Amino acid sequence: MDNNRPSHWRGTFSALCALLVGIGLARFAYTPLMPALVTEGWFSASQAAYLGAANLAGYLAGALLARNLAARTSTRFALRAGMLLACAALFACASPLSFAWFFSWRFAAGLSGGVLMVLAAPTVLPFVPAHRLGLAGGVIFTGVALGIAISGTLVPVTLELGLMETWVCLGALAALLTALSWRGWPDAASGNKTAKISLPATSLALKSLYLEYGLNAFGLVPHMVFLVVFIAQGLEQGLTVGAHYWVLFGLGAVIGPVTVGYLADRIGFLRALRLGYGLQAIFVGVLIFTDQTMVLVLSSLIMGAFVPASTTLVLGRLRELLAHDPAGQTSGWRLATIAFAVGQAAGAYGLSYLFDLGGNYTLLFGIGGAVLLLALGLNLLAGRRT
Repeated sequence: MDNNRPSHWRGTFSALCALLVGIGLARFAYTPLMPALVTEGWFSASQAAYLGAANLAGYLAGALLARNLAARTSTRFALRAGMLLACAALFACASPLSFAWFFSWRFAAGLSGGVLMVLAAPTVLPFVPAHRLGLAGGVIFTGVALGIAISGTLVPVTLELGLMETWVCLGALAALLTALSWRGWPDAASGNKTAKISLPATSLALKSLYLEYGLNAFGLVPHMVFLVVFIAQGLEQGLTVGAHYWVLFGLGAVIGPVTVGYLADRIGFLRALRLGYGLQAIFVGVLIFTDQTMVLVLSSLIMGAFVPASTTLVLGRLRELLAHDPAGQTSGWRLATIAFAVGQAAGAYGLSYLFDLGGNYTLLFGIGGAVLLLALGLNLLAGRRT
């Protein structure tokens, strides 16, 4: 064995750090910071919302540009540059010089997340033994979950020091994780600067998978965006109770990807993916009919688990469909990431518009559940026709 080549677990750790920095910190830590941006007078409520949208736009741009950046430089360079850009964005947000300044750096943070999401896992997983793919994928996407957990624990503590200090702490944590992961990327991640961008096969199952992933992203929005306000205001239980459910959501996100990945190693990614669509549809749609505490607890835990776990399953299924085309796997994952970004943005803006029209929370959860059922139906139909 080449002693200069990192083990697959070192690579897996590096990929976890990449998603923790680019998605977990650079993206999800912004959510609990939004109220402070307004109360501290940095920005108005509407400006803070636009800054959140800037990150979504940057994420889509990063997903579109990632493969070209890796081909023109090297995959290892692109991964390191993405993490450094996320660090720079977090430090830059400590100084609200102007709205344009902050908007640009929130866009940059999203761009880094898109690049890292497209490249990190496909760079590492080819070095993982086949029987460990689900577990390794779950570990990698735990990075996203840890960001949700940090957003509910670290940020409120550091906000007692000050808003500027919070951004600096986030930047310092991101810099530490970047340093820890720096030498962990596999040797094969290095630059073949003349590498061509392979287009993945366009089978019916693969096309359906892209569409399903976009629909899954849409179906996650009611919980990701509206869960806390639904409990705090819609059910009139207050912000403290709403925050407790967000902690449960984060706990589910931490345990979800590894648990689901382990299950997929046992029953196969296709069966696990279908089971995932079904469970999500049930635990989103059930909130139309009941608001009992136990149902809310289970719904928060399970939907939190599938925020990162759905990504684990889709990536594993994509690798199965493109097992004959390793180069196409990265390009296919890029297309899947773009589909997810589009679905999430459509869900966020579309459901927010519907909510502004009538303030009906149950309508949002009903639409989310229906969209997830549609994803399951498409998967079953594509399977029968393939």
